[in-house]
Amino acid sequence: MIGIFDSGLGGLTVTRAIRERLPTTDLLYLADSAYCPYGPRPVEEIRARTLACGQWLVEQGS
Repeated sequence: MIGIFDSGLGGLTVTRAIRERLPTTDLLYLADSAYCPYGPRPVEEIRARTLACGQWLVEQGS
């Protein structure tokens, strides 16, 4: 399984491209829209949130 993470919905474009090239591969898309946009947030907050989302994807098997 491939995990795809984005802070909003822009990663859907990447997800579609992966789906086109790997149609039988399971994909898990995580959009962290609760914290979007990341731009105005402190670096440490972005780092912590990104690590937490990445860990969640790993726990789901991606």
